[in-house]
Amino acid sequence: MLFVTGDTHGEEGRFKYMNSIIDRTLTKRDKLIVCGDWGYISDDSYQERQFLRFLLEKPYQILWVDGNHENFTLINEYPVEEWCGGKVHVIRRDREGNPKIIHLMRGQVFEVEEKKIFTFGGAYSIDKYMRTPYRSWWPQEMPTDEEMQEAVTNLEKCNNEVDYIITHAAPEETMCIFHPNHPKEKPLNNFLEWVRENVKYKHWYMGHLHRDEDLWRHQTIMWFQLRNMETNEVMGE
Repeated sequence: MLFVTGDTHGEEGRFKYMNSIIDRTLTKRDKLIVCGDWGYISDDSYQERQFLRFLLEKPYQILWVDGNHENFTLINEYPVEEWCGGKVHVIRRDREGNPKIIHLMRGQVFEVEEKKIFTFGGAYSIDKYMRTPYRSWWPQEMPTDEEMQEAVTNLEKCNNEVDYIITHAAPEETMCIFHPNHPKEKPLNNFLEWVRENVKYKHWYMGHLHRDEDLWRHQTIMWFQLRNMETNEVMGE
């Protein structure tokens, strides 16, 4: 089954606590998708590599789109591969060599468990002024025109119809509910608004806004909750 959660920000506790909802719910048959700000590839330290080994032992598969708080230099060192019909970075493989921790790249349409999933990571850091370029902030956080065009092309191939959309940022009209003034991110929000207007989907999950909340137009903001993607049911409640 497919499950989804929000920004993990490299917090080990989201996966380490023995009574975590994730570990109590997911099995080896399941896949967990994180809506950006994954954060477990930040400095390539010994501790970080050890934690990725720890995640590798989880029974479920971990998939994630990028957010704005990612080390894109390290992420882009992984080779681009094809998985389930779209481009990915395979971060770690299991003992049999199967992809286990996977970065779902921008503008892709994946077919996972007979469901079409459109992914588009990226967002703008409003706290950029507090961060250090290429140490705690990377300009690749905002998508390029080429990535947006690739998204349009891939969506056209499936007749602009998918089952689920996974993004970090929100479409423009949704973003305006929470942050009416957001000029730096607006090009991305406007593109996602185009997606909303032109693509048929069952449900859209996003992160970035640090809340767990169902919205209009079959959209849900994710943060700490774990949800069944197919039913939108909150797990553990």
